[in-house]
Amino acid sequence: MKVTVVGAGAVGATCADNIARKQLCDELVLVDIKEGVAEGKAMDLMQTAQLEGFDTRIIGSTNDYSKTAGTDVAVITSGIPRKPGMTREELIGINAGIVKNVASSILEYSPNAIIIVISNPMDTMTYLALKSTGLPKNRIIGMGGILDSARFRYYLSQSLNCSPNDLQATVIGGHGDTTMIPLTRLATYMGMPVSNFADEASLSKVAADTMVGGATLTGLLGTSAWYAPGAAGAMLVESIVRNERRMVPCCVYLDGEYGQKDICLGVPVIIGRNGWESIVDYKLSEEEQAAFNKSADAVRNMNAVLDTLSL
Repeated sequence: MKVTVVGAGAVGATCADNIARKQLCDELVLVDIKEGVAEGKAMDLMQTAQLEGFDTRIIGSTNDYSKTAGTDVAVITSGIPRKPGMTREELIGINAGIVKNVASSILEYSPNAIIIVISNPMDTMTYLALKSTGLPKNRIIGMGGILDSARFRYYLSQSLNCSPNDLQATVIGGHGDTTMIPLTRLATYMGMPVSNFADEASLSKVAADTMVGGATLTGLLGTSAWYAPGAAGAMLVESIVRNERRMVPCCVYLDGEYGQKDICLGVPVIIGRNGWESIVDYKLSEEEQAAFNKSADAVRNMNAVLDTLSL
């Protein structure tokens, strides 16, 4: 197996580190536009191989996509990160051209690759990658829902004073501060509804904190987070290369599912060797469906910005 991570910044390097430690592939390629960065980080990671006990071969490349030839899974983290006060939506004009060019360059040398999009605004960048490449919809996946759900579990664990590993909790909808939908109704603690352990006010606060989880970290760090986003990307790679068929929330193309068409949005999907294999119907309540429809409207407004750009 061969995996490529494009963008050797904090998120991309963390994702690559997780992939290497888990030995998810024989060869891992880091690509970056800045001279020497990918090569340096690849060398640094390779110098941990004996310390961590992995055998993955890691190479770096400054914008030379020929080194990515034969890639099975490509992760796109390229683009500028958020700064304090900046929304993911504000990144569209800058990151759209980057993501389109990266996706095209990957497929030039690896026409059968599955593409994972982490770049923000993720829903719109996933839609752009799908439309610009013409790939089958199952081979383009946006990572956001996995990260948002991990944050949901974190805030729930803090509220319930329990391990996040004992929780099941999912976020659907857009990967944005106002568009994501933490499904509190379906969240469980060791198989029991979380509402058995926390009152409505506490759960509402958990949901609200989850929705601004990324912005909270951006405010603290001065830039976007990287540990959890990188780990979330690696988890998605793992489900693909090991054909785990895990059910996880990801941003995928909808064609009537959940009442939406011609849009990429976060829903629970089965992830396996061929990408996303099927969409799982959560049977949303009327209130949840209304929130999902509102989220879709907001993402469509972001997607419409693509039409104004010269790409």
